[in-house]
Amino acid sequence: MIQPQNLQKGDIIGLVCPAGAIALDKVQKCIETLTQWGYEVRLGKTVGSKKDSFSATDSERLADLQQMMDDPNVKAILCARGGYGMSRIVNDLNFSSFNKKPKWVIGFSDITVLHAALQRQSVMSIHGPMAAAFNKGNQGETYINALKDILEGRKTCYQAPDHSFNKMGTITAPLIGGNLCIIAHLIGSKNNMDTKGKILFLEDVGEYHYNLDRLVIQIVNAGLFENLAGLVIGGFSDMKDASSDFGATPFEILHAHLEKYNYPICFDFPVSHGIQNYPIIQGATYTLNVQNHAVSLTEA
Repeated sequence: MIQPQNLQKGDIIGLVCPAGAIALDKVQKCIETLTQWGYEVRLGKTVGSKKDSFSATDSERLADLQQMMDDPNVKAILCARGGYGMSRIVNDLNFSSFNKKPKWVIGFSDITVLHAALQRQSVMSIHGPMAAAFNKGNQGETYINALKDILEGRKTCYQAPDHSFNKMGTITAPLIGGNLCIIAHLIGSKNNMDTKGKILFLEDVGEYHYNLDRLVIQIVNAGLFENLAGLVIGGFSDMKDASSDFGATPFEILHAHLEKYNYPICFDFPVSHGIQNYPIIQGATYTLNVQNHAVSLTEA
């Protein structure tokens, strides 16, 4: 895997919306913070625009992202928002210029599609906070500062409390993952995630409990949980119905399908659609240490 270069003061970070729309005023704090860190921010044409449920048409979103990928002066790309739409343009991206000098691509949720495509290019990327996360004030500072650490080349080590569903063990392996719904969506496509020998991490938002169960079954049946090195279960927030409607909580649903596997598993890790969303380098090697009273995820 190729790791993009660390950022230096004065480097340009491109801000784009390759999927859903975000209002310009919602990205101001993000711009201010990146500027305070010493970077220059270049806004893509899709930031602040709107076309139906997207930030712009497919061709406009594709062109905006492609321009940022190809521009040698842009040293990192921060996706301002997820939403939906990356699947509609990902297969038309041209990686030839990008691969000559890879740069960090940052985002999560629907951006999992782009992370999966970058894995196929053997380029690391950052599953991490997008523009709205910069508006969370002191509560979100820890997670935003962790993104700064990664961009500047400092290795991260994250901690999580224990959970009754955890399966003990220690493993060092490449780490990949993202939004569970998107990973299930990619099954059968050319960007299907290759999970063999990897630590997989999962999170999701806004699902019905029955649909979460169905998505997990799809991933089980596709073999993505087979031959993992380890598994990190993040947050499953803003469920659309009560757990009593299905008879199980999100973690209980996952645990029922996962308890047969023998690799280390941790639940309720701070990777999510909520404030608690540590940035993770897709494709980098991490050590997952799951013990009785603590969990750590350390970049090797």
